[in-house]
Amino acid sequence: MLGASVATNDKFPRMTSAALFKDVMPTLQIDQQQVIVPEGASVLDAARMLGIDIPALCQRQGCKPNTSCLCCVVRVNGSKRLVPSCSTAAVQGMRVESQTPDVMGARRTALELLLSDHAGDCQAPCQNVCPAHMDIPQMMRQIQTGQMHEALLTVKEHIALPAILGRICPELCEKGCRRGLIDAPVSICQLKRTVADADLFSPDPWLPPCAPGIGKRVAIVGAGPAGLAAAWYLLQHGHACVVLDEHEQPGGNLRYAIDPQRLPRNVLDAEIQLVRRLGAEFHPSVKLGADVSLQELSQQYDAVLLALGELDARVAASLGLPVQGHRIQVDAQTMQTPLEKVFAAGAVVTPYRHAVRAVAAGRQAALSIGAFVRGSPLAPASRFAVRLGVLSPSELEIFKSNAVSQPRQAPDMSGHSAEVESTRCLSCDCAKTGHCALQRYAILYNAQPAHFRSTRREMTRNSEHPEIIYEPGKCIACGLCVQIAQNAVDPMGLAFVGRGFSVRVAAPLDAKFSQVLQKAAKQCADACPTGALSLRKPI
Repeated sequence: MLGASVATNDKFPRMTSAALFKDVMPTLQIDQQQVIVPEGASVLDAARMLGIDIPALCQRQGCKPNTSCLCCVVRVNGSKRLVPSCSTAAVQGMRVESQTPDVMGARRTALELLLSDHAGDCQAPCQNVCPAHMDIPQMMRQIQTGQMHEALLTVKEHIALPAILGRICPELCEKGCRRGLIDAPVSICQLKRTVADADLFSPDPWLPPCAPGIGKRVAIVGAGPAGLAAAWYLLQHGHACVVLDEHEQPGGNLRYAIDPQRLPRNVLDAEIQLVRRLGAEFHPSVKLGADVSLQELSQQYDAVLLALGELDARVAASLGLPVQGHRIQVDAQTMQTPLEKVFAAGAVVTPYRHAVRAVAAGRQAALSIGAFVRGSPLAPASRFAVRLGVLSPSELEIFKSNAVSQPRQAPDMSGHSAEVESTRCLSCDCAKTGHCALQRYAILYNAQPAHFRSTRREMTRNSEHPEIIYEPGKCIACGLCVQIAQNAVDPMGLAFVGRGFSVRVAAPLDAKFSQVLQKAAKQCADACPTGALSLRKPI
């Protein structure tokens, strides 16, 4: 039996390997879970063996702990003093607390201090102001090289009806475009339309793959922009959708409130047909409260989404939901109503003037409903973002250097003119957004970027290296790149310069980055926890 003694004689029992290792390897407790670790392991190593996620921005396998970020603190043996887990040795009998409120609060404070000195954008301003939060810079890079299909995939990840919105959207994203500070915003909305039209009017428009069904059915009441978008994303996750609408044809206000000159009906019908081809089942001329009740739908389906536009008073009173005026009250993050199976999105919740907001709400409702029918927690959508805000003239020049000097293209762009227009994009996004450890843990710990912020540092950028870009304003002096370059025996390596809060990594002796980082450039960029060192953006 594993761990038991096997007697060879009464005086010297032979120990199995498991029992022997237990005698020589430290055993400790972390959050009341016991773990046996190799001699020389740290508390952080032990926590990772248990699957406990402790933020450690300045620690990496193969590197010595720098204890500079102080995000990995824990309490040991009940001490009032917190210690960094990355540099604290795991010893026999140690009792570690890693998840108590004060430990979590200390980590949040450490993250907020790092964010207070962070000169960079998590997302480009255009993406921040887009109600659907579409990855606009990525679409631009794809259009630049003629990757129209890839650009379509980027668009449809967040926008279900891009050909429709490309014609009626009020161009909110362009109001955030920094190119407008130089001459005129990039024609984002028109480029989105160009990408969508190229696919929609092709012989075989693209349909996304759908996950295998899990036997769940969702009733969507309302075939307007919110309902259509919700169906588009729910179907992709393997959930059957039945779309009920009181009109004879789907589309809601897209069909019955918008001039056909502005939104041609062949465009509307073509995008609705894609939702139908994906698997949506449409039931026209069905009115909630007259032909079917909310109670009946709740009994027949695993979830119900109310996306039927503004309610009249009679229908509102019959729903059995909290209603203010003609609007249903829901959880603002999950869009769930007090009735467990019932969700709501679109003008039935908020009087949207723009269809893009309804499409965004439909997608968010689909994500919440998908989690609900799978039995997963309804996690609210994260809207965390560090923002540079107003740029100085020198900072604007840095962004300007990323783009061509070209006047804004007129509407109705062809493929070639779309490529030209896309080169006007300043590429304001961070190369590591979505892969940034500081961003990930800031979201996890609900760290507030502006908690300790005063006057931020000036954003600077070093782009002379052929593989990487260095932005000192994002550096947290973790020292990982210094160690990696040293281990790789690069010609000169990297060094710390400055004192106190101003200390940053730099090339020593005013050398160029291309001179000091020759072997380890990619490794350094991969290891950087904040995007201070990043690979050049792929196209």
